Amino acid sequence: MFTKVLIANRGEIACRVIRTLRQLGIKSVAVYSDADRDALHTVTADEALRIGPPPSSESYLLIDQMVEACYRSGAQAVHPGYGFLAENSLFVDALDEAGISFIGPSSRAIRIMGDKIASKKLAREAGISVIPGHGEALHDADEAVGQAALIGYPVMLKASAGGGGKGMRIAANEEQCREGFERARSEARSSFGDDRVLIEKYINEPRHIEIQVLGDQHGNCVHLNERECSIQRRHQKIIEEAPSPFLDPATRGAMGEQAVMLAQAVDYYSAGTVEFIVDQERNFYFLEMNTRLQVEHPVTEEITGLDLVELMLKVAAGEKLPFTQPDIQIDGWALECRIYAEDPARGFLPSTGRLTRYQPPVEDQSIRMDSGVVEGGEVSVYYDPMVAKLVSRGPDRKTAIAAMGRGLDRFHVQGVSTNIPFLAAVLAHPRFGSGQLTTGFIAEEYPDGFDMPKPVGALHYRLIVLAVVLYQRSMEQQATLSDDVALPGARVVWVDGESFDCVVELLAHGYAVTCSGQRLAMRTCWWPGQSVCRFECDDGVFFAKVERDRIIYRVSHAGTALEVMVLDPLPGDLYRHMPVGVSPDQSHLVLSPMSGLLVSISVTEGQAVQSGQEVAVIEAMKMENALKSERDGIVVRTHARQGDTVELGQALIEFESGSER
Repeated sequence: MFTKVLIANRGEIACRVIRTLRQLGIKSVAVYSDADRDALHTVTADEALRIGPPPSSESYLLIDQMVEACYRSGAQAVHPGYGFLAENSLFVDALDEAGISFIGPSSRAIRIMGDKIASKKLAREAGISVIPGHGEALHDADEAVGQAALIGYPVMLKASAGGGGKGMRIAANEEQCREGFERARSEARSSFGDDRVLIEKYINEPRHIEIQVLGDQHGNCVHLNERECSIQRRHQKIIEEAPSPFLDPATRGAMGEQAVMLAQAVDYYSAGTVEFIVDQERNFYFLEMNTRLQVEHPVTEEITGLDLVELMLKVAAGEKLPFTQPDIQIDGWALECRIYAEDPARGFLPSTGRLTRYQPPVEDQSIRMDSGVVEGGEVSVYYDPMVAKLVSRGPDRKTAIAAMGRGLDRFHVQGVSTNIPFLAAVLAHPRFGSGQLTTGFIAEEYPDGFDMPKPVGALHYRLIVLAVVLYQRSMEQQATLSDDVALPGARVVWVDGESFDCVVELLAHGYAVTCSGQRLAMRTCWWPGQSVCRFECDDGVFFAKVERDRIIYRVSHAGTALEVMVLDPLPGDLYRHMPVGVSPDQSHLVLSPMSGLLVSISVTEGQAVQSGQEVAVIEAMKMENALKSERDGIVVRTHARQGDTVELGQALIEFESGSER
């Protein structure tokens, strides 16, 4: 076994690999760019070496720098994590030439399976079910439109060397096909240095289900069952689970058998994943093979009891797999939520900045945290926006979902926006609970984007009562500072312009609040300043995130949020007469929806623009976002130029104002 291993990656996956290395008594070597000098993986590893400036093209993607880092540190092997050089066959060749072990598959397997065109050809030859499509890379948008007409809409355009949702577009007509081809090719060139794009049939109401495979260098190969990865946004997985709530044993067995057949066809060893699209009749089609550790590997670890990083290390060291297929069982249920620095209320655009508060849930029997950041750390524009993965486990799906919900309610982040509220809302959705999943779930259930839903029914009442109790606790804290007595009593609560009369009573252990004729007992140890509140009421133990602005309490719980103003009776009555403020009109401006690079600005001063016309493209974290005009008008002024780095909310384009029209 190796005594020192270099991790050619950053963030949470680097920290996760370091954890297993430490358990095995193996020294770890981290690498970092200037942007990651004080990052968690850098300070956690036994050693850390600088490899270049912040852009990944000048640091984490430089093969020569990685090999040199191995020489400098004396590392005998390299674990690539995922992304960056993880599926770069030239990197494996360079390590082989330097006499350094690669903790992953052979360069041949990476080269064949990393090319979607070559991998599908191999899959067909191996007798694997493959999606109908054009078997070669497209030359231009005209060919894309021609092939789409032969295949039949809808079609999927995807980067041949792609992954992680980058370089992928769905097209339902010729216009979308042309635009999708250009966007997919541009993202592919930016993210992978390979602008080849292929086209294939898009399966309606599909599920994305993948099979984890594991092979050794002695010809042994097994599968570790499946992962359901259908909850996706922009083709990027955000919630995964194992096992799938959809597969029956026969389908699971058939998919596992085909996954192993494909791995054996390319003499695969190490951990890898064969991804399938599955229709509503449980017909499955090969999508691609990822020749690396997957982001969602923890859910497989939780239901099998295996450490995939440890097994990858042992395989790379030449050891045989310590088990055969009959030894692999499914024990319980596990879910993973990817925590991204992005703003769900602004179309999930990336959010960058400093983590002024970072308070993840504490790990226990039902919760696992794979994190790559710490409080005070920086979320940079240079890298993927994922900051952590929250994993829950339980004996069944319902229990695992409940554990995940509690974990998300306890996860508090400030300084950047995150998708935590959205993840909680998805988990609480009845359709998710019933397991009726497709890759179109988010587009179908949130067609107009995401606004934090307000609680209804019993949940609405529970959060109103919680806000009243928090107000009472605040009054009690003030009383301790002035020797006054914070007496309970009448309160007026305002929620969304509606008032409620409430009465607070002190109990031996907690409080009782009567509101609109209903009475609810509640107990909490919360004090002002705490971001997460644990509270008990008649129907269980819960957690909520709390933001307080004087007499206004914003409580977030179970994928919902409620803003509650709590007042004493007299000011509560007077509040009815307060004027309502009006926001300034900015409809004549195109504002940057995020921080990033202005790739292009396609209008000039004096130009007439129609509603829906593309006016600019911004890139952040390797994803391009086209900005379109929301109105007809004449461009008065452009406030930025191509190549500028722009900030969230910055004015890019100005139209004539309403008074000028």
